Amino acid sequence: MSDNRDYTFEDIHDSSHNEEDFYAKFKERLKDVQKFPAEYIFKFIYPSSEETMNKIKDVFLDQTVDYSYKASANRKYTSISAKIFIDEADVVINYYKDVAKIEGVIML
Repeated sequence: MSDNRDYTFEDIHDSSHNEEDFYAKFKERLKDVQKFPAEYIFKFIYPSSEETMNKIKDVFLDQTVDYSYKASANRKYTSISAKIFIDEADVVINYYKDVAKIEGVIML
């Protein structure tokens, strides 16, 4: 695990609102703070529902994943963290792109 600063998607400024530019900038930042291969923790928040949780978990079906969950105080939202061993930055980007397709999920 890297001891460098974690970045959230909000930390990556992209005035063009172009998805490919965004992910290219994210990959640059990721390579600056994380050396691969390494464990990587994906973090997401979603409106609490088993269906949404399963959709997120389906993205990582091909991996051995250590999941952790935390419900908000009013149980309206749930956060899920997925710790996975990742070989390269492109794999991280591809997982984020897949999760981005799930309605209501916020990527951290």
